[in-house]
Amino acid sequence: MTFSDFINQIERLQQKQLGGLTSQFKLAPKLRTRFSEKLIQSKNPRKAAVLALFYPDNNNQTRFLLTERASYNGAHSSQISFPGGKFDKEDSNLQTTALRETFEEVGVHYKSIEIIRQTSEAYIPPSNFLVAPFIGISEKTPHFTPNEEVAEIIEVLLADLLDDSNLTSVEMETSYMKNIEVPCFKLNDYIVWGATAMMLSEIKDLFK
Repeated sequence: MTFSDFINQIERLQQKQLGGLTSQFKLAPKLRTRFSEKLIQSKNPRKAAVLALFYPDNNNQTRFLLTERASYNGAHSSQISFPGGKFDKEDSNLQTTALRETFEEVGVHYKSIEIIRQTSEAYIPPSNFLVAPFIGISEKTPHFTPNEEVAEIIEVLLADLLDDSNLTSVEMETSYMKNIEVPCFKLNDYIVWGATAMMLSEIKDLFK
């Protein structure tokens, strides 16, 4: 999709009803589907926010940013995610969190980003975070300067997200689950699963 075509769809994207859990659960591990909204709230989850940043590449095709997390001793080591992180007491709101974390992690300043809308929150059981995703655009190709939290910058064509042939499933083994088949996207040869895939599934449905 060209970036001009993407820009022409913004008003529709802002007005279209979100798919919510119906969209998210298309790409949710079975473990996640056991958590009702009531159960999530009973766990008093920590707040966090991420940014799905869309922008033109050098060929005027629409891309969005994912990152590969650096390897560390934690539940989400080396996973594919949007830039983002936990709410800080100095943040005025979760949108501020998403923009601040994006600047800290990949060096894109908030003044170059226009927030289009927030999508449905996604719960992450192993770390007990309830994550607010925001869709943002940069009208120019960003220059990314990743910090130590980011191992790789992954620039994905929006057309690849919308292509159903990039939907698959893989058997995963993590610190909190073993030999579990999970639905996922295969994007730029990376396996995108879990909360990030759930958020992307809802974004994908907004374009349908």
